Amino acid sequence: MPELDVDLRGLAPDEAPSRDAVAGAVAGPSVLVRGPVPALAGVLAALNRASRTADVVVSWEPADDKLSRGLARDLGIGGGPEREMSLVRDDHGGVLLHSGRVEPADDGRRALLSRRLGAQAHHDDAKVADGMISRITARPDWRAVDTLRVVVTVAPMRPPRLSSGRSLQIACDPARVTRDGVVHPRPVSRWTWYADDRVRWRLQP
Repeated sequence: MPELDVDLRGLAPDEAPSRDAVAGAVAGPSVLVRGPVPALAGVLAALNRASRTADVVVSWEPADDKLSRGLARDLGIGGGPEREMSLVRDDHGGVLLHSGRVEPADDGRRALLSRRLGAQAHHDDAKVADGMISRITARPDWRAVDTLRVVVTVAPMRPPRLSSGRSLQIACDPARVTRDGVVHPRPVSRWTWYADDRVRWRLQP
């Protein structure tokens, strides 16, 4: 049985936990996280900051929202042996588990579908965006190792650009970033997601 219980079932699916709420997760050899995807992401970020991802076995009791159900299915929660997992990080101290999105910031004037932003993006060595786009979406590929799947939507009704690789680097007009359902508090003009091949976390499904 896990020795630590981080109960964040009261956390909304679009709310990040405070650092204090997840600080205790780093103290023991195992932890059970209860709550939505941001709860699990917050615990993994805390373990990463403490350099304890390789030491602490993580179990997850997902919430019943759409994002949690999807990630639980992708991770095979509910059975199977302990296994080592890739850790997808960003350059703002967070981790990505289900999906991340970069899109135009809300200017209060145009409908979401009509908004676009200037962006240049590289997925490993491939340039996947260079000009005006609608959004970029990134998802860890849990069937592979250290892999991000990226979708660049240039405009509504146009076929998206698909790519797979380890690192996504974006430079853009001020944009809104959403990671695992949580909106980053400030617009950004640069963002990186990367599967860190030096770090693993331990999942007990």
